[in-house]
Amino acid sequence: MSITTDETGVDGAAAWRAAATATGNGVLSGVRVLDLSRVLAGPYTAQMLADQGAEVLKVEGPGGDETRGWGPPFVDEGASSAYYASLNHSKDNIGLDLRTDEGRAILAQLLAGADVVVENFKAGTMARWGFDFETVLAERHPRLIYCRITGFGVDGPLGGLPGYDAVLQSFGGLMSINGYPDGTPLRVGVPIVDIVTANLAVNGILLALLERERSGRGQLVDLALLDSVISILHPHAANWVASGRVPQRTGDFHPTVVPYQVFRAADGDFFVSAANNRQFRSLVTTLGVPELADDPRFVDNGQRYIHREELIAILAGRIAPWPRDELSIRLEQAGVAASSVHTVDEALRAEQTRHRGLFLETEEYRGVGVPLKLSRSPHRTPRPAVPRGADTADVLTAMGYSAERIEALRAAGIFGDS
Repeated sequence: MSITTDETGVDGAAAWRAAATATGNGVLSGVRVLDLSRVLAGPYTAQMLADQGAEVLKVEGPGGDETRGWGPPFVDEGASSAYYASLNHSKDNIGLDLRTDEGRAILAQLLAGADVVVENFKAGTMARWGFDFETVLAERHPRLIYCRITGFGVDGPLGGLPGYDAVLQSFGGLMSINGYPDGTPLRVGVPIVDIVTANLAVNGILLALLERERSGRGQLVDLALLDSVISILHPHAANWVASGRVPQRTGDFHPTVVPYQVFRAADGDFFVSAANNRQFRSLVTTLGVPELADDPRFVDNGQRYIHREELIAILAGRIAPWPRDELSIRLEQAGVAASSVHTVDEALRAEQTRHRGLFLETEEYRGVGVPLKLSRSPHRTPRPAVPRGADTADVLTAMGYSAERIEALRAAGIFGDS
């Protein structure tokens, strides 16, 4: 079906484009992103684009993104979880039931006005609705950049299977190398596969935008969680390729560099890295055992690796009496990379964290800041995530829908309001 205008004859796509480009700052100002994703990798991708000025419109179906309920804790008087809020700031939001013809009609207009689409539906969903990228959208909207995020891809032996972060940590080998040798495999404490996927997705979208400037055409940006987890198996994948030995869990030890691990200081845990001979000499000199730098057992990293247990026992005894803050200052002055093992609240409260704008506390927004900064192009100051459907009426009004028509659609359940 052709859905370029509504029954009033107004070009909804053009109206949405005009509304989208009217506000915002940042290097991506004027880029229109339609966020059809849920949970983590997709929403985080769209949020990072919003941080750099893109106008992002998130579409939520009935019930909303399920992460709104992933609490406690909850924010906005219990309307959403902190989990959801941290992945969906700086976006406008429209509620649509895409199972309905009218809902898909509105989606078609939004697609016509978008530069970028981000979606992570179950494989085949968009095609079933008549919006397959390769056969429909690429021809209908040749400049559209379409970012598809799946668990395992859409083809191959596992194509189309759902993927979740911990499942991919397990399948992709990451869990096998995380934890202690005598313990069970452990999930990394953050959803690292989803986060890496989001960052790769942003890279892919920016590459596609750059290429579009040359060719005038959009393209598919194809991301799978499997691709992401395999890409971060450094140095374990390289070590296996070179040696044939299957990498094992080493706990907080580095599989190659010694010393590179957590020690117990007088008032808590403390991490030390001495990744080269100069740093090792500075470390042992600061700890009062400079002779270790010339000991044949520890003269280079290869020997330190062989004699790891002996070396770590000596260093542990020397580090144990030190207060963490004092030792950190001494080692930093000596050029040795080291730090107290901070809790999350300690990390967010650190003076350097705040100095870098990585934790913000304003009247409107309290949370993590924007990590990517450009010298000439400012990023957008984050604004809090909004309730599901908060901008439905405004978006449809900008698209040319009358107030009466919007109310009729609402009464018909097209917006999925409960």
